Amino acid sequence: QVQLVESGGGLVQAGGSLRLSCAASGSRFRIRFMGWYRQAPGNQRELVARITTGGSTDYAASVKGRFTVSSDNAKNTVYLQMNSLKPEDTAVYYCGSTAQTIDGIFDYWGQGTQVTVSS
Repeated sequence: QVQLVESGGGLVQAGGSLRLSCAASGSRFRIRFMGWYRQAPGNQRELVARITTGGSTDYAASVKGRFTVSSDNAKNTVYLQMNSLKPEDTAVYYCGSTAQTIDGIFDYWGQGTQVTVSS
């Protein structure tokens, strides 16, 4: 089992910045990649950004140039630096990870953290 714990959400004005963190813990697991997803009311959950343990990154078109995903593999932690935030970035942000365990490869999710951007 892998547990993901997020932190860093909150309320910010448009144009401001926030940094999200997500730490993975458990036993006998190896992270393949970690990332951030978001879900706004009435919308489906969508990929924001993700990063492999090798450092390859992938971003949603809507956040390219504003958000940066990074990781600390030694700490099994992923970060999302969000700059130039817009009201449309308002959503619950979820940390997601694909990890290999002794029982197989599974996807894991955090509980989510609310990000609200006021205009």
